[in-house]
Amino acid sequence: MEDLKTFITDMMKSDETKGGYFPFFFLSILYGSSVRLRNSCYKARMIKRRRLSCPVVSIGNITVGGTGKTPMVIMLAETLKQEGFRPAVLSRGYGGRQKEEINVVSDGNNILMGIQEAGDEPLLMAQSLGDVPVITGKKRYRTGRYAIDHLEADILLLDDAFQHRSLERNLDIVLLDAERPFGNGYMLPRGTLRESKNALKRADIIVITGNDGEEKKLEGTGKLMRKYTEAPLFYASRRPKSVIDGKTGGKRPLDCLKGKRICAFSGIAKPESFRETLISLGGTIASFIPFPDHHVYTKGDIEEIGRRATESSAEIVITTEKDGVKLIDFPRFLQDIHLLKITMKITPSNHEFRELILERLRG
Repeated sequence: MEDLKTFITDMMKSDETKGGYFPFFFLSILYGSSVRLRNSCYKARMIKRRRLSCPVVSIGNITVGGTGKTPMVIMLAETLKQEGFRPAVLSRGYGGRQKEEINVVSDGNNILMGIQEAGDEPLLMAQSLGDVPVITGKKRYRTGRYAIDHLEADILLLDDAFQHRSLERNLDIVLLDAERPFGNGYMLPRGTLRESKNALKRADIIVITGNDGEEKKLEGTGKLMRKYTEAPLFYASRRPKSVIDGKTGGKRPLDCLKGKRICAFSGIAKPESFRETLISLGGTIASFIPFPDHHVYTKGDIEEIGRRATESSAEIVITTEKDGVKLIDFPRFLQDIHLLKITMKITPSNHEFRELILERLRG
């Protein structure tokens, strides 16, 4: 028995040095096997896929964590509106408490749910897009039918749906993080991969995402992708667009942060990237408070942020626009802070990206 315990302990230590933990190793094998079996069934048409009466575009990734899906969905919805389409966004509604089959966050005229019911990302998309309906629900076919039948949508954007294979789509756009496109290389739960690298063969367009100024890193990851896919390749840089005054909702120029002592906090997948962005804008980070992705802020969190801002003599307290959505329940605090609004810049060009999408949709 002691020999067995020693063996298991040694294996756990060995596994930990490789980026995971021993029990997760076996769970990852089971998870990976189930994913491969499921994909094989779809490839062999053993599992039926359903089709809706209008074009469907999926925006997703193959890892858990932030790759810029939300700003990409927002950008695509705005682009399609400009081209005369009536898009609707379909999200699973991660973090939202409303668990009906069809949850209308926004009908394109009014926002009908709050942060607790909708979840942070669906609410952010609803606020950012205004006249574009946003619906949550696990079964995208049903939410899609609702958007077509009741909200006059003529094109559907599926948020985070590369693995949602039960619904046919006209276009699969897959986003990969430039720094760690495959996470630590392991499948869930030992790593962050939802699918293997070979899943990229299903993608119609690959977008490598990173921060502004990381062009070499983006291109390096792009070259690596050629081992796994021949899909058209684009690069997307997350760029700060403006600073939003929490009190008035008005936009301020980015240079309002230059030379200022900043207390920053964020609950996104890669909070360090937010910190680096603020530094690139000329701010001095007096205090930085990271929270987990999709973090639900509490009164204690708000008090801690206020204390840290005071102790560090911060001139400005700032967070991301996504975090701002999660602070609606603290209106007085929200009025005292600023939000950084982010946009995406596509290279080689936004025009080429847009034309390729329109060509695929019309084809």
